[in-house]
Amino acid sequence: MGPIEIRLTAASVASATSGAVVAGDPGRTFDGVSIDTRTLKAGELFFAVRGERFDGAEFAGAAIDAGAAGVVVPRGWQAGLKARTTRDGVGDVAQAARGKGGPVVRAFRPAVIEVDDTTVALQALGRAIRRESGAKVVAITGSAGKTTTKEVTSELLSTRYRVIRNRGNFNNHIGLPLSLIELRQRPEIAVVELGMNHAGEISTLVRVAEPDVRVWTNVGEAHVGFFASTDAIADAKAEILEGASPSTLLVANADDPRIVARLGSFRGRVVTFGIDRAADVRASAMVDRGVDGMTARVTTPRGQVDVTTTLVGRANLANILAATAVALEFDVPLADVAAKAATLAPAAHRGEIVRLAGGITVIDDSYNSNPTATKRALDVLRAARSSRRVAVIGEMLELGDHAASLHADVGRAVAAAGVDMLFAVGGAAAGALADAAVDAGMPKASVRHFTTSDEAADAAVSAVREGDVVLVKGSRGVKTDRVVDRLKAAHAERG
Repeated sequence: MGPIEIRLTAASVASATSGAVVAGDPGRTFDGVSIDTRTLKAGELFFAVRGERFDGAEFAGAAIDAGAAGVVVPRGWQAGLKARTTRDGVGDVAQAARGKGGPVVRAFRPAVIEVDDTTVALQALGRAIRRESGAKVVAITGSAGKTTTKEVTSELLSTRYRVIRNRGNFNNHIGLPLSLIELRQRPEIAVVELGMNHAGEISTLVRVAEPDVRVWTNVGEAHVGFFASTDAIADAKAEILEGASPSTLLVANADDPRIVARLGSFRGRVVTFGIDRAADVRASAMVDRGVDGMTARVTTPRGQVDVTTTLVGRANLANILAATAVALEFDVPLADVAAKAATLAPAAHRGEIVRLAGGITVIDDSYNSNPTATKRALDVLRAARSSRRVAVIGEMLELGDHAASLHADVGRAVAAAGVDMLFAVGGAAAGALADAAVDAGMPKASVRHFTTSDEAADAAVSAVREGDVVLVKGSRGVKTDRVVDRLKAAHAERG
């Protein structure tokens, strides 16, 4: 028999959120929590959170009619609806909230919980369940590699423990508490990632998650358009250090000088990982096999082990080192770490290796991009054994006034990586990338600039030939995944 799941009731939610049950049965139980009426399931609790472009309170009535067992709404919501209808009962006022007349026939009255701020309430509920669950929480932040590190860490820990992880990129002020609410299943360990693009966001997430183990992967230029400098980004990421006790563990990248410079303020224990500098968990004797992955000897306080992985590039090796440091904290044997590392596969569009007909290989890293991550992907392309190296590089967004110079820097890295053909995709910044690649020595005829990924896809399908290795990378808004899809359609994927 597994652990007894934490029950969500109207009364317990009101208590955790400093709210009040103003309608319905305080003992009403909920099957889960939702913030979206489009995906809400009958029996769930709907949180009417407010976003930049929507107010969830406007959809609370629709949530009730969709089968929600309860709603969490701003104070005064119930009174405001009753003022617009002469009927009694939440089902009726839900109908009135949508501007329709007539009663709604329901088998029960959903619970209505009113709170001061629905987003703060959602965070408070996530924190309350995190505490009640008894689970250890591992929280990961960094400019690149968060999701891969989360996935690898979860896989290593799952060799000995019941582990849950946050889904996809549920890593912000709304997604994280939704993930923590899943701890009502009482796993032994939860592994979550903390994302941000403004100062103060990581601080909020740390207060919600109260992590026992924190992992700081790196500092890069991601979201630099919202900051004065990369050092300012490092200061914002350093919020991962806040609220620690002497028993809290920080797993930190010894190869990143901005991280090392900020470790002095941490009140807990520190374990470092790295490749180029001395570290507690360090890789040596590395063999980069390009699109076939890497091998390395990993030295730790528990001994040495040889690790082989199909995940590509030094960046992914660093992610494995960080995950290994966490696994050792939870007494996962090194032999189990090595065995699991050999089975790891990349998440979708995050360094996936796609092998097509005619010996064409696509490195699909199209999920997202920033300058640091793009240069690391180019290192993988450089190491690939192929007749030609082709790079499809989409514009990197959220770089603000630094966009032109950072794109030009990547353009020079493209030339240095020995790329034979470059397709730059996007606006003026992508044009700066293409121009810099030519200035750095790439033949002008081998560099092309397209405004959209659809245009680049047409050109890539025509240009790619047998034996080529193609790197596809770009910010999500540029949709470079369409280039991957077109290449797959034109050159059937090998089974």
